[in-house]
Amino acid sequence: MGESNSSLDEDLLLKEFFAEVSEVERDNEVIRILSCFKLNPFEFLKLSFNSSPEDVKKQYRKLSLMVHPDKCKHPQAKEAFGEELRAKRKKQLKKDTASKLKILVDEGKSEQEYEQSEEFQQELKLKVRELLTEQEWRRRKMAMRISEEEGRLKKDEEEQKEMWKRKREHEEQWEGTREQRVSSWRDFMKSGKKSKKGELRPPKLKTEDPNKSYVQRPVKRG
Repeated sequence: MGESNSSLDEDLLLKEFFAEVSEVERDNEVIRILSCFKLNPFEFLKLSFNSSPEDVKKQYRKLSLMVHPDKCKHPQAKEAFGEELRAKRKKQLKKDTASKLKILVDEGKSEQEYEQSEEFQQELKLKVRELLTEQEWRRRKMAMRISEEEGRLKKDEEEQKEMWKRKREHEEQWEGTREQRVSSWRDFMKSGKKSKKGELRPPKLKTEDPNKSYVQRPVKRG
């Protein structure tokens, strides 16, 4: 019962708050959301990295109502509302992830006091940007490599298909001219036999017999 009353009181406070929010403030919030670092949901929600899930829920509700297209007349209010929704769903909002990011920044400093300082939050924000940018770069690089490999495999496959296609066409063409080749060979053989029957044969050469002597007739001289 107490939780129900608390929720009703919170709703009432929110309604009163938004009744006082001017259009300028709504427009400014839209501009702020759209200019945030795209990979960091904490910036969209204006939250520190050690925020609890309950903090995330409350802040999302507050900001989403502020830039809701039905409440805000800014032409990009719908886009800003969508960004807030995506930020709420991001895995980076998990507490364990935030803790890991904090450890990378505050080495050697008093954690309990330093986490509350503006300096820490600013350094943490920059570090998160760096880490998320690196993560996104690796993801895109991997996607590019996968795309290149898929392109290479597709090209090899197309070349193989083209090679088999040309081979098949050649075999079909060769098979299609079989009768013509056989007929041409038969005609050639027939014409060869005919020419042998009527051809002139050269005289046989006489071999000289060493046992026979030939007398050379005298030649008359004038």
